[in-house]
Amino acid sequence: MYNTAVNGLTEAFNKTLCNLLKKIVSKSKRDWQERINGALWAYRTTHRTSIGVTPYSLGYGVEVVLPLEREIPSLRMTMQEGLTTEDNVKLHL
Repeated sequence: MYNTAVNGLTEAFNKTLCNLLKKIVSKSKRDWQERINGALWAYRTTHRTSIGVTPYSLGYGVEVVLPLEREIPSLRMTMQEGLTTEDNVKLHL
């Protein structure tokens, strides 16, 4: 079934994904399948001005913890690590 609004959004996403892959895939273009997870991660964790948040936070209800935050703890990570599981659940309700 064709839905103009949904298909338009899908086409816009596919265009964005292709542009991301063009930037990170080698010149031979044979390693795209190895790079697609990184491209999707970049897309999902990048703040979107149109919706005001990241796609990741819309899907999971919290902001993503970037790998860098594990190495260099942020205030947010320091506070979260001090919470119990029960406190963390209450925080996200």
